[in-house]
Order: sequence, then structure tokens, then C-alpha cells
Amino acid sequence: MDGTLFKQDWLNGDLYPHVFAYYFKQWSDYTMTYHTHDAIEIMYVISGSCGIGFEATAAAEAYEMTLKKGDFVILDANAPHRLMVDERGPCRMLNVEFDFRERRTAFPSMRQLALEDEFVAKLITEPSSYLFLRDPSEVYHVLKSLVLELDSRGKSINMKAELLFAQLILAIARLHHESGAEGVNPTELYVKQAIEYMHHNYDQDIQVKDIASAVSLHPGYLHRVFRAQLGKTLTGYLTELRMEKAKMLLRETDIAIADICDYVGVGSRQYFHAMFKKYTNQTPIAYRHGMDTQILDSRGLGSDKLK
Repeated sequence: MDGTLFKQDWLNGDLYPHVFAYYFKQWSDYTMTYHTHDAIEIMYVISGSCGIGFEATAAAEAYEMTLKKGDFVILDANAPHRLMVDERGPCRMLNVEFDFRERRTAFPSMRQLALEDEFVAKLITEPSSYLFLRDPSEVYHVLKSLVLELDSRGKSINMKAELLFAQLILAIARLHHESGAEGVNPTELYVKQAIEYMHHNYDQDIQVKDIASAVSLHPGYLHRVFRAQLGKTLTGYLTELRMEKAKMLLRETDIAIADICDYVGVGSRQYFHAMFKKYTNQTPIAYRHGMDTQILDSRGLGSDKLK
């Protein structure tokens, strides 16, 4: 691969995102001719699958890759490529084309983001003309929000769009780091995704099979790699997460104790009380009362209340 993903002189001055085009498009049984763009392009597969081919250059041989749902590729403006969708089914994509230009704004430039975040700096200095990544879902949510915001503003970059674009660059930079960092085993990424799923769904009645399905692994295999990496089981981690959330709700809110079990995904009030007491050596009522007393004492009101 020749060229670079981003222009290195973007680190010499303060430049900001400029979006040329963005669109949703469904392709069926179609093969493009090789072509290039005048801007960086993100091609994100929403559903189905497609092939991306890169034309041979003086520095690299021709190369093809398959993109499935949740996969995306970032292409430099000088990377000759083509899209290939066979007759087996359609491929729906979201495409965004952009570069960076000078503009008056209060938001961080690409140079400033790179100075503040080592992963952004690594992304900007990526020495290839294209970058293929698999997305757990974060990039797509940010990308979709950015496109909807641009639609509502006629493609102009406003305050919300600036924030979303910075978030997009940060999300891609972290994903790039995780996918290529030395010493990062693929199982570590599965464990990270499992943890994220539990943090997003702890209020639901989820089981190990649900977590495993979310990260596309067999439940038994996920259980083994999770325990090997963290020294605890999936159910043990989920229980700790739920109990810590329950402690926070008891400490920081006025939600009725009888209702907190529903907030942390434990359907039975009796079972919740038993779990909480086992985890904290206190009942939920005693924990909340103790926290109320500590708050009063910290404000200098405890002694007055007792008089």
C-alpha cells in the first residue's frame, strides 16, 4: 500500500472537518470500475455484504476484502478502488466523504486532537491508503447521528456536528488502536465487548447466552476466556455491576427500595435483598440509612439532629 490515510501537513496547522457528500445507498448485483475520490471516504456496511477491491500500484499488489454488517473501510483520496456486490443479495451502505480545511471555530482542530490523544495521533500517521475496521456499534451510531445532523442543517457544520465529528474521529482512533495494538489478543476484544453489553443491559433479564450472542461467541468459550482474563465469571461480574448500581441508586436517589430491584434487572425483591446483603453485609434499608447519616454528618447536621 502506498500513500497515507491522512495528509501529514494537517498536523502543521489548525484544520477542521469539511464534508463533501454523505448518503445511504443499497447496491444489488453491481460492480464499479476502479476510481478515486477528491476526499477521504468512509464506506460503512449497514446490512448484507460486499467486496472492496484495490487496484494494483507501483508500490502494492491488487487487493480485495469482504465487508459484512458492522465493517467499514476508510479510503484516502488517492486510493483507486471499486465496490463489488454479487447476486446473492443486496448490500446497504452509509458513505461519507470529507477532508479538513481552515475555518474559524472554537472547537479542537485535528492537530489539537492529535496532541491531546495518542490514538488520534497514531490514526493520522497511519502509513496506508486504506484502513479496514470492525465496529461493535459505536462508530455507526456516531456516524448516523452526524449524517442526520448534517441533513437538518443542509450539510453545514454547526456546533453539534463539530462535536459529533470529533467523537467520530476519537471512536475510530480507539478502534484502530484496539485492532492493531501489539499484545492485544482477539479474546480481549471479545471480553471488552461482553463488558460493554452488560453495562448497556444490566437492567434487563440477560443471561450468559444473551451476552455470548451479542459478541458472536459460544457461551462456554466466552465464559472460559472471560474468567481467564478477569478472574471472575460472567454472572459474577454482572452481579457486581448490578449491586454497585443498586448502591449508587440507594445513595444518590430517592427511588423506593422496593423498586430498585427493577432498575438493576433483578426481578424478585426478595432475591434482590438476599443478593445485596450477601454483597455488602447490609440490607438495602440499612445501607441507605447509613448513607443518609454520613451525608448529614458531612454537612454538620448530624449532631444537631440528635440534640
